Amino acid sequence: MENQREQEKTVTLLGSQNTKYPDNYAPEVLETFLNKHPENDYFVKFNCPEFTSLCPITGQPDFANIVISYVPQEKMVESKSLKLYLFSFRNHGDFHEDCVNIIMKDLIRLMEPKYIEVWGKFTPRGGISIDPYCNYGKPGTSWEKVAQDRLFWHDMYPERVDNR
Repeated sequence: MENQREQEKTVTLLGSQNTKYPDNYAPEVLETFLNKHPENDYFVKFNCPEFTSLCPITGQPDFANIVISYVPQEKMVESKSLKLYLFSFRNHGDFHEDCVNIIMKDLIRLMEPKYIEVWGKFTPRGGISIDPYCNYGKPGTSWEKVAQDRLFWHDMYPERVDNR
């Protein structure tokens, strides 16, 4: 029961009736909780189909499905805080590639996962879609090699229209 109380101290947004949506990029809203199964390697996957950011040049909105998959170590990201964090990009101006890398780096700093990958599947604008992918495997572990292999093989069949 004490573990449960400790968890409740670190998770402050879940269940809150007064959710405040950030107006600007806000990595500080991210919260974690302890992984109850750190001895197991397993993936946690988030599909975030309502991601929005702004083009840094034109200010036009860019829409994407952001897919985040990670193998936790000691900490896990709390989903409501992740939702608010991703929402904080709504008025943030950055290129697609930058948004995806920023998300990954913020989550690495937050959780120190064994492995993480972030794939942005952006809606086409001007007839072209941009789908940046980035990943990370903890250095000195087998996950470092997994990251190299996944980067190489992540989108082996780009000629297929249905790979989105």
